Parts: sequence; C-alpha cells; structure tokens
Amino acid sequence: MASIDDISSMFHTESEKLEHLINNVTKKSELSIPEIIETYYQIINVSSMSTVLKQQINANEHQTLLDKIAKIDKVISDKFNSNIHPQIMEKLANSIQNTTKNLQSGNEEKSKEEIENKAKEYEELRQIMSTKEFVEQYDKELSHD
Repeated sequence: MASIDDISSMFHTESEKLEHLINNVTKKSELSIPEIIETYYQIINVSSMSTVLKQQINANEHQTLLDKIAKIDKVISDKFNSNIHPQIMEKLANSIQNTTKNLQSGNEEKSKEEIENKAKEYEELRQIMSTKEFVEQYDKELSHD
C-alpha cells in the first residue's frame, strides 16, 4: 500500500496537470473531443484522489496537503464546474444540432467523395454524441453532490 507521502506526491503532480489543462481550456474557444475527454478524466481522477486523501490524512500532520486539496477543490468548483463545464455542454449540444442539420440537408445524387464526406460527418456526430453522454454523466454526479 502506498504511503501518504507517495499519494501526496502523486496528488501534487496530478493536480498541477489539471490546473494546466484548465488554464489551456479557458484560453481556447474550441476543444477537440480528445481534449474534452482528457480534461474530464483528469477532473474525475483528481477529485477521487482528493476525496480519498481527505478521509485518510490527519489534519494536524498534513495541513499543507489539506490546503492544496482545498485549493484544487475550489479550482474545480469555481473554474470548471461553474464556468467551463456548462460551456462544454452547450457547445456539444450545438455541435450535435449543427452536424445533424447538415447531414439531413441535401438528399440529391451524391458523388463518391460526397458520400465519403457524409460518412466522416456521421462518425464525427457519433463521437460528439458519445462525448456528450460522458459529459452528461459528470453533470449528473454534480447534481448529486
């Protein structure tokens, strides 16, 4: 079993990675599907570590770590859950709507190239919808807290 120091070190590394991801997300107007998924996985990872650490550490002995946990919990709550997460949900919903509209338009004869492009759009729509389901699952967990 890992010691508190090992877990603390891993928490510091993972929370720094998360802060870096959140800062990058706030600078971009559009995120790719892999960037969205990576960000949510990192949020979930750090949140889980935070919960475990809070249950296992002694406040008198590990105040610095508790301060770091409180700081990253606040970043997740204030920056991500309150601002970034709703924007991502809205952009995914809009992207699904726009892609669906685009795929529904134009039922005339198509060239091989147009058919291949439509197939790519369907694959893109599938990925966006799958990502939206993942993000909605996170949103449901937020509602239960």
